[in-house]
Amino acid sequence: MTMDSAPVADDKNASLKTLTTVIYALYALALFAGVSAIVAIVLNYIKREEVQGTWLESHFKWQISTFWWSVVWCVVGWLTFIILIGWVVWGVAFVWFVYRIAKGWLNLNDNKPMPVQ
Repeated sequence: MTMDSAPVADDKNASLKTLTTVIYALYALALFAGVSAIVAIVLNYIKREEVQGTWLESHFKWQISTFWWSVVWCVVGWLTFIILIGWVVWGVAFVWFVYRIAKGWLNLNDNKPMPVQ
């Protein structure tokens, strides 16, 4: 590795951190416009290889997991809303989603990886 490659690696990591921030923002925006979560998950899968082996990989795994579990809980809520349990499921899923986005975004801001799941 030459001395010139370190700044390039730092630039790439900074760029990937910015992308990860944008993806968290898209997930947060999904609370108001759900389609932004689709954009976010697509970006997660497109850029997943680029973050492999970095501390940002844990954030991508966290985001992807958050997306898919949110889908599961929304479907469960939809299937059970007729018996009123669905409303509780949706409420808990909403709070859980907000927690996951906030926790991830705060760790990202502090340059910390997410816990292994």
